[in-house]
Amino acid sequence: MTYTFQFGIVFDRFPQLVEGALLTIRLAALAMVFGLIVAVICAYLRTSGPKPVRVLVGAYVEAIRNTPFLVQLYIIFFSLPAIGIRFEANTAALVAMIVNLGAYATEIVRAGVQSVPPGQIEVGLALGLKRLQIYRFIVLFPAIKAVFPALASQFILLLLGSSVVSAISANELTAIANTLQSTTFRAFEVYIVVTLMYLAIAVAFRALFAGIYWFVFVRGRGA
Repeated sequence: MTYTFQFGIVFDRFPQLVEGALLTIRLAALAMVFGLIVAVICAYLRTSGPKPVRVLVGAYVEAIRNTPFLVQLYIIFFSLPAIGIRFEANTAALVAMIVNLGAYATEIVRAGVQSVPPGQIEVGLALGLKRLQIYRFIVLFPAIKAVFPALASQFILLLLGSSVVSAISANELTAIANTLQSTTFRAFEVYIVVTLMYLAIAVAFRALFAGIYWFVFVRGRGA
């Protein structure tokens, strides 16, 4: 059996793929920012909050980390409307990504917090700082620095996993690719191009994270 590649059909519709890629990048970037905020707050509550709050945050983390992302996505998009909470597809995708990333990143940030030497916290207490002030001004920066590579890897996993949101017709890169291959019947060409696009986006994000680490944790300390 022979197969003749015809990439021209795909490149004729390349602007649609670019549009899907831009939405993928936008969803991932927003999810990273808000997911990290969720993680920082939950890590503080899980390490320093009242016991009932620690239990609730722990339940959230374990529930998300031990269930499929696709199921979480379906609950947000298909189940929440039953109680009057409705999101359009792209918003539901973003909410699901934030909830998912927040749980995984909570454990990563918590590990960073626990790696901070107790002596630094004792210094903060001796200076009369409150626990939230100690967390914000003394613990958080070295904690994030310690786990930054792990956080960056988790962000990349989220970016690549965002293809799942095509299941609810969010118009990201994979959803656009699925539509193209179903109309052109050139599955090899479409998914080869899409694979290269995901690869380029992931490499660009890794370079961005490396630059952020150098600017914030290396250059900033050396200044």
